[in-house]
Amino acid sequence: MHHAIQAERLVKTYGKVRALDGLSFEVPTGTIFGLLGPNGAGKSTAVRILTTLSRPDDGTATVAGLDVMRSQDQVRLAIGCVTQKISVDPATTGRENLVLHGALYGLPRRDLRRRTDELLARFGLAEAADRPARTYSGGMQRKLDVAMGLIHRPRVLFLDEPTTGLDPEARAALWAEIAGLAADEGLTILLTTHYLEEADRLAATLAIVDRGRVVAAGSPDALKNELRGDAIVADLAGTESLAEAERALGRVPGAREVTVSGRRLRARVDDGAAAVPLVLAALDAAGVRVGAITVARPSLDDVYLRHTGRTFEEEAA
Repeated sequence: MHHAIQAERLVKTYGKVRALDGLSFEVPTGTIFGLLGPNGAGKSTAVRILTTLSRPDDGTATVAGLDVMRSQDQVRLAIGCVTQKISVDPATTGRENLVLHGALYGLPRRDLRRRTDELLARFGLAEAADRPARTYSGGMQRKLDVAMGLIHRPRVLFLDEPTTGLDPEARAALWAEIAGLAADEGLTILLTTHYLEEADRLAATLAIVDRGRVVAAGSPDALKNELRGDAIVADLAGTESLAEAERALGRVPGAREVTVSGRRLRARVDDGAAAVPLVLAALDAAGVRVGAITVARPSLDDVYLRHTGRTFEEEAA
C-alpha cells in the first residue's frame, strides 16, 4: 500500500518541553487520517513539521513521497494547509480571497477563474461570493478557508482542528464537506482534532497521541472492538469515600478496569444491562449513593482511557 504521509520517530523539544517524543505513523494515499489527542498532545507540532514550517530535532518524514526537510518547496506545492486560525481576509470578498490565494501558486488566470467558481459552488458560497468575508458566518468563513487550501489542487490536505469554535450545525456541515472531498477528489486528508466524534465520523484510520507519542492506531471500529464488553459509568450523588466506592464496584462479578474521575466511577463489563443491578446493589451495600448510571458500547474515549489511564474530559479540565 502506498502512503501519502510517513512520519518516523519524530522528536521536537521546546526548552524543557518535549512536544514530540518519537512520534511515528503512516497515512494511506486517498484516505482521511485522524490525529487525535487533547490540546498539548503534539498534534499541531507534528503538522508544523509535515508542512515544512518547523524542523524536527530527530526523525524523518515524507509527504507525497517528498522529504519534508530536503524538498521543502516541492512539498509546499503538493499540499494544502488549513490552520486552526482562520486565514481569510475579512476585508475582501470570498472570490477575491480565492483568487489571491491561487495567484500565489502561479495558477493561470483562466484556470484560476474556473477553479474559483468550482470551489465557491462546491462549498455553497456562490451567492455570497462577492460579499466581504467579514459578513460571513463562522461556518462560511471556515468553508472558504478550506476552499483556499484546495485552490491549487493539492495531493495532501492538512486540516488542523478545522471545526474548533463552530456551532454544532456548522460543524456537522463541514464534516459532510470533508468526507466528500476524500470521496470525490481522491485527496489524502490529515485531520487533527480533539473532538472524539469528529475522528470517529470521518477518519478511516487514526492515531491517538498522548504526550508526543502514538499510544494507539488503527480504524475507529478496530480500536473500539479491542475493548470487550460495555462501559458502565456511575455518577455519585453523595460525598462518600471514593476509595470505598471504587472497592465496592471492583467486587462486582466481571467488573474490570475500574477507574475514578471526580465523582464518576467507570468500569468495563461483559453485559452492561445485566451488570447494572449488581453495580447498584454493591454500591448501595457500601452506603454509596448513585445519582445516575449509564451503559454504553466502547467509544474512542474508552480507548484513550485504556491506553493513557485518563479520559479526554480529565485532559480538558
